[in-house]
Amino acid sequence: MAGISKEVKAEIIAKVKAGQKVADLAKAYGISTKTIYNWLRGQVTEQVSWREYKRVMKENEQLKQILGVLTLELEKTKKKKNRN
Repeated sequence: MAGISKEVKAEIIAKVKAGQKVADLAKAYGISTKTIYNWLRGQVTEQVSWREYKRVMKENEQLKQILGVLTLELEKTKKKKNRN
């Protein structure tokens, strides 16, 4: 943003990362929360390797399978309780 110096912008981002609320900082500095969130989004530049992506996707599939099995077991248990 043109009206805010790089130093102030860096200060606000550091405060957000330290745990201060965006809404409180926006009010204190007289800027919108949307502006701060845009700055924060601009800070995210780390890219994930293809290997890490595939690992996470595989883990996600495994978790979905586990969730499916647990859901089926829960339904079976409910049906058994209803029969008794």
